[in-house]
Amino acid sequence: MPSAVLRSLHVYPVKALRGSSPAHAVVEPWGLSGDRRWALADPAGRAVTQRQRPLLTLAHAQPDPDGGLRVSAPGRDALTVAVPDASSAGTVVVEVFGSKVDAVPAGAEADAWFSDYTGADVQLVYMGDPAHDRPVDPDYARPGDTVSFADGYPLLAAATASLDALNALVAQGDHAHEGPLGMERFRPNLVIGGTRPWEEDRWERIAVGEVVFRVVKPCGRCAVTTVDPRTAAKGKEPLRTLSRHRRTNGKVLFGQNLIPETTGTVRVGDPVRVLATRGGQPAGDPGPAVA
Repeated sequence: MPSAVLRSLHVYPVKALRGSSPAHAVVEPWGLSGDRRWALADPAGRAVTQRQRPLLTLAHAQPDPDGGLRVSAPGRDALTVAVPDASSAGTVVVEVFGSKVDAVPAGAEADAWFSDYTGADVQLVYMGDPAHDRPVDPDYARPGDTVSFADGYPLLAAATASLDALNALVAQGDHAHEGPLGMERFRPNLVIGGTRPWEEDRWERIAVGEVVFRVVKPCGRCAVTTVDPRTAAKGKEPLRTLSRHRRTNGKVLFGQNLIPETTGTVRVGDPVRVLATRGGQPAGDPGPAVA
């Protein structure tokens, strides 16, 4: 069996914006430190993502050491945003995939910057306490599992071998000109190399360095993956190919959702060990064909 290793780390301070790729990151119970603690909301309080505003893929959020942000986008002056204080700013309710979160408004300057950039009335908000604000889907969680503004789970892992396999399928399809696709399409937190294609389908528990994660379910993919992160233009891939080769229960799948069992620091280059697999299958078996 090849030796699996953590190839890269990705932290997205603001949901839907570009993030950063640090050499190491702290794993907290609700995800990587600083990951998706901020989000944009529309006037009805619904989270705004690239599904509604593909242009967000060109905006970049970098964390400040104090927890604040520096945001930038093509053709715009950069903006620094401090962590808002709930005692003075109050809170608003933001809906993220059916769950409602009490969030802290970042202020008029940030709202104006993002509203002007997106061409829509949006508000930047901050999640003050991910330890309590948003529980994970109880069908897959243990009591006390929580998540930030991520779609549903604390972390997402993806494998380079599976991306290579997907790109080989894209190249055989009717939209081959859209490939090869980069891993940034899938917005993972952990990118793992040294595996066989789709091997991660069988993982149940893994350790990255000394931090242990439950592999709770495959990630169902949406139209965000069809947005080219270089141009913000929409295409057909990878959903067209995934729907033909990686479809189950009405979902097209790529990557695995993780919940931390322990906390600590993970580093690029850390070994990735498979601690348990589903159905007693050997850890090195390739993942199942999904149709």
